[in-house]
Amino acid sequence: MRRAVADALADLAPGTSVLVACSGGPDSLALVAATAWAAPRSGLQARAIVVDHGLQQGSAEVADEAATTCELLGVPAEVVQVSVGTEGGPEAAAREARYAALADAAKRHAAPVVLLGHTLEDQAETVLLRLGRGAGARSLAAMAPAAGLWRRPLLDLPRHVVRAAALDALQPLGRSAWSDPHNEDPAYARVRVRRLLPDLDAAVGGGAVLGLARSADLLRDDADALDAWAHREYEAEVVIDGDEISSDCAALSDLPAAVRTRVIRLMALACGAPGEALGIDHIRTVEALVISWHGQGPASLPGGVRASRVYGRLCLQPSRPQTSSPLTGASSGA
Repeated sequence: MRRAVADALADLAPGTSVLVACSGGPDSLALVAATAWAAPRSGLQARAIVVDHGLQQGSAEVADEAATTCELLGVPAEVVQVSVGTEGGPEAAAREARYAALADAAKRHAAPVVLLGHTLEDQAETVLLRLGRGAGARSLAAMAPAAGLWRRPLLDLPRHVVRAAALDALQPLGRSAWSDPHNEDPAYARVRVRRLLPDLDAAVGGGAVLGLARSADLLRDDADALDAWAHREYEAEVVIDGDEISSDCAALSDLPAAVRTRVIRLMALACGAPGEALGIDHIRTVEALVISWHGQGPASLPGGVRASRVYGRLCLQPSRPQTSSPLTGASSGA
């Protein structure tokens, strides 16, 4: 545990602030304990952030207890209360509120890194969840060990090792980790998937958890390579003229589908389509203008973006309010 955290922090300069997300559960408290050991040895300033989602009765007391435990482990802590919305369901809404609170705390403390306590099993569960939803390589790559602000030093460690480390750290203090009842509630998709892992492991002869996590690593390498290729093609072939973004259909047709769809997505994003609403069905509809052209009309994308084929080029434009002619009241413009 200590070595994993030390390795995750090895590139930071002495004096840098590091935040640790802590729920009060065993995984995050084990991470706090390991950070309490690793950070001072690299001259880093560690602080724990406990997010109170306010979703359960007594959540404020649980958060205060978690902060106290962090302090006893040697890491200053603060509790941040958030308001959880409803969009995307309870799990997604809570995750969005939590990450926003952690990002805000990182900004306040000028911390370039927030450590998260996801384990090998968390990675396997994420892969299964996304596989069931028909995800592509980037999504199946699941959680990266380091991605911008977020670092997950425990991602290669099995949950039983992490929880044994939590026990080792907490027992001398006379403290115990909090057991979140939501982690046993089958109303949540992740809990249902978690319960499948032992049976899956038995069915394939063991090693399913490790295999799923390794698949995520391999897919991340593939997705990184395809993304880099797509960015090169975007820079070489895409033309931006005012608010119009276009590319030659013949050049796009020559690309492998995995690269072509990525270039189209980049064009749509550059034109103002919101990434969270831009799905593969939207991209495939636009792709058809390139590879299955039979005179079809424009395609509409989220955010009011309009895609059409014009003289052999794929053209994307943002929506524009129409102006009325002062003489006829008709729409002006072609």
